[in-house]
Amino acid sequence: MEKNNNNDWLYEISPKRKLIDLNFEEIWQYRDLLILFVKRDIVTVYKQTILGPLWFFIQPLFTSVIFTLVFNNIANIPTGNVPPFLFNLAGITAWNYFNESLTKTSNTFTANAGIFGKVYFPRVIMPLKTVISGLFKFGIQLLILIVFYFYFFIKGYDLSPNSNLMLFPVYVLMMALLGLGAGMIISAFTSKYRDLTVMVGFATSLLMYISAVPYPLSEVSEKIPQLAWLVNYNPLAQIIEGIRYMILDTGIFSWSGFFYTLAFSMSLFLIGLIVFNKTEKNFIDTV
Repeated sequence: MEKNNNNDWLYEISPKRKLIDLNFEEIWQYRDLLILFVKRDIVTVYKQTILGPLWFFIQPLFTSVIFTLVFNNIANIPTGNVPPFLFNLAGITAWNYFNESLTKTSNTFTANAGIFGKVYFPRVIMPLKTVISGLFKFGIQLLILIVFYFYFFIKGYDLSPNSNLMLFPVYVLMMALLGLGAGMIISAFTSKYRDLTVMVGFATSLLMYISAVPYPLSEVSEKIPQLAWLVNYNPLAQIIEGIRYMILDTGIFSWSGFFYTLAFSMSLFLIGLIVFNKTEKNFIDTV
């Protein structure tokens, strides 16, 4: 009887992994599974709801209306020549993509413990499918933003994108990397400490208010200069301000802030990947 050597096997599963390991070849081999998970997320998320996919439209619109009433009409936060509703809708559209990527990735191990314990596939597929399926919702909400953009343009508002619009895919990538990186780090802790899941929802609510979602960066420097550094060094605030700047041509943009955010996003993703790879080896014993 002939001995099998390693060359006879199509796949080799080993507990020994590199410190930073994002095996694109293996992910590509499981691309059908990734596509299946993405489709499942898109189809089933609102399947048993009354309004169904209309929640894609309702949530950003209602939030924008509330922000306009509270922050612009009551608190008198100016938005320049940009209509307050459009200003808020641009920030909320960007924030929603990051928020969904973070919150859904943060419970990867606890939510998928059943399937992880039964069959092997690259575990990183689960956070990846969250970011990819989130792009579908982000695209729909972006279309809503474009519709209102042209509505206000026809109404006579001075609106125009600028040359930085070519950086839009980079900003989307940075949001995905931030959500993935932070989510994978948190998922490692939630596999041991379940109550952290509740804290994630609370923390993201607070994070939104220091990410320049309902106000421009310039207002922080003027009204609360002592806390301006907290917002200015927040990479999410740089992303949201940058997206508003390129679409609405309002706000603050600097190349130093752009490259700082890009470096921070890539670093956080790499750290998250290291933590995720270390956790997946023995998480099943603690979940």
